[in-house]
This record gives sequence, structure tokens and C-alpha cells, in this order.
Amino acid sequence: MILAKSGMNYFSAVIVEANRENYKVALARDGPDSRTTMATYRGFRLSAPAEVRVRAIKASVRRAEPLSGQDANQGRHCNMKLATSVLDASNLKHVKCPSNQALTAINVRELSRKEKLEFNKLQKRLRRNAGKAIADYAMIEQGDRVMVCVSGGKDSYAMLDMLISLRQSAPVDFELIAVNLDQKQPGFPEDVLPAYLSDLGVPYYILEKDTYSIVKELIPEGKTTCGLCSRLRRGSLYGFAQQIGVTKIALGHHRDDIVETLFLNMFFNGKLKAMPPKLLSDDRQNVVIRPLAYCNEKDLQRYCGFKEFPIIPCNLCGSQTHLQRVQVKQMLAQWEKQYPGRTESIFRSVCNVSPSQLADSSLFNFSDLHVERDTSLHVPAIQVVNL
Repeated sequence: MILAKSGMNYFSAVIVEANRENYKVALARDGPDSRTTMATYRGFRLSAPAEVRVRAIKASVRRAEPLSGQDANQGRHCNMKLATSVLDASNLKHVKCPSNQALTAINVRELSRKEKLEFNKLQKRLRRNAGKAIADYAMIEQGDRVMVCVSGGKDSYAMLDMLISLRQSAPVDFELIAVNLDQKQPGFPEDVLPAYLSDLGVPYYILEKDTYSIVKELIPEGKTTCGLCSRLRRGSLYGFAQQIGVTKIALGHHRDDIVETLFLNMFFNGKLKAMPPKLLSDDRQNVVIRPLAYCNEKDLQRYCGFKEFPIIPCNLCGSQTHLQRVQVKQMLAQWEKQYPGRTESIFRSVCNVSPSQLADSSLFNFSDLHVERDTSLHVPAIQVVNL
């Protein structure tokens, strides 16, 4: 049995019939109004028999093939396998399903009633914030092919999950293509992301490029590696995005990242700038979007705790405790503890700029400021008479 979710309803689901293209699933509503319904789904990825997962199906799925000889007609779990992963850009096509048939699995463990309520509120808040950011900045438009950069960290997992969920009810049609850059860090678990993305049924690429060796060769021991590493990573992803013809590149930066970057630029670069929710690259060849711009890190951490994503730690920079970003993060955490809501207030200020109240003459024409008075008005002089 598994726990699946459709809208506000939680179900236990068991496969009762399967063939090469369809799965018939018995859904038992969880709660006082328990009832069992039958539904047939196309294109789901089903994993191990002991823990079958039903997934949303807008994906490049052509058919499913049985792995084992288990008889699904007897009501037992059936281990199924998708056709070969799509690795050719010309084949990145999606199969749509009606919104009432899109189920999203809650993996690994069954939630208590209290946890279900908490998870629902959290998921709704994240969906609302991500959807609002996408709408406010026109991040995704009709026909877009969105390259979702998945690093194996909590933020990119949550972003991919949100985009898959939002696509089911979006007013526009768009494609999602997951891309991971394998930077050849020692000990990097190469099988984790391919297994996870295949399980989701999302078209994906694993781009292999040994930027790790370049960073270690050029950056002295003990110095910060993030600057060079991010530039190399960004260049690789930008170039690959053009090769596969995507129109948008989605990155997993959230609200707290934006605020931290604001202070990093102020403290160490003497600039008042942060991360924009939507950015045109310097060569004007790529548009970068940040769908999680309105989401806070605390919510994303809790969401990942519920979903239990297979997090991959970064061994290159994750252990650098002296990083300027780490210091700024600690500062903001202390401020938030003393004055709850301060981070959100700072973020709102980034979205509400008054150039005339700053001092950048390239943004506001201070030179042409003059007094504007109506000289035609005559106010007679007031004479004081001593009596």
C-alpha cells in the first residue's frame, strides 16, 4: 500500500491490474468517509514492489514494461519499469493527463492526521508563493521549454516538485527538462539523481564536466571556491541550454538567498544589488528565472523534511565555514531571532525601490532638479505698524 494525494484527499492505492501501457489502481480514501474507487492511469512510474509510488504523469512516457512476473491481477504490487530514459532533445515530448487523475506521492512514510494538515498548509503556501512569483515576473509563458537545474540540494528538489505541481493547473502549456551538472567531485553519488528523475518520469540530462579539478587547481587551499565554481557552472549550463533549445533556465534560489546576496554586495562589493527573480544573461542568449523568489528557506527545509528528497551534499564548498555568505546568513538569523519578520521586510524593500531617495545618478537625474514656482502669483508685502 502507498499513501497518495489528489487535491485535498489522501488515498491508499494498490495496483489491481497492469499491462504495458495502463495501470488500474484501487484508491481507498483515508478518513471517516472511507470509500474505494477504481481509476486507470497511463504513464506512471512505479518503483519497488514494497514501496510503490504513483507520480504525476506529464512526462516523456511512451509505455511501461513489467519487470517481474508478479501477477498484478491478484492485487499484489507490481514492479514496473519505464521505457528507456529519453536522452535525445528531439524526443522530449509530454503526455498530458486530466487534472483529476494527477496524483503526487508522499514518499517513504505515512503521515499522521496532524502532519497531513501541516503538510497541506505548507505545500499550499509554497505553491502560492511560487505561482505568484512566476505570474508577477512573467517567468513562464506559453510554449516555454524550461530547463530546471537540479543540483541534488533541497532547493532544486523543491523547485522541480513545485513546477511539476503547478504545471498541472497552469493557464499555459510548457515543458520541463531537468538538468544536472556532474562536476566530478570525489565521492559524488552518480546514481542518485538519474534514479530519482527516472522515477518522476521527467525528461532529464546529466551533463558531465570536470570543473572540480579546475577549481582545485586555480584556487589556493583555504580560499573560497564559490566564485570560480559558480562561474564555471553557469557557463556550462548556459551553453548547454542553447544546445537543447530551451527558452528559460530555472534556478532554485529563494528569498533568503536574495537577501543574503543583497548584503554580500553591500558589505564586500560596494554595490546595492541582489538576485533578480528574472534575468537576461549578459550575452542576451538566455533568460534565467527563480520561481522560489518568494519562498523562505525555513519553509523549504520543512517541505523537504516531509518529502524526504535524496539530498546530495556539496563536498566542494559545503564545508567552508569561513564563507562570507555563511557569516551573512548567521547575521540575518540573529536579526530574525531578535526581530521576527525582518528578513521579509528587507526582501520587500528590494521589490520597492525609490531611485530618487538613493544617490545613483545613472538611475535618477539629479542634475535637472530645480525649484518649480509660479512667478505670476504675487503676494503683497506685509507691513508691520506699531500703534
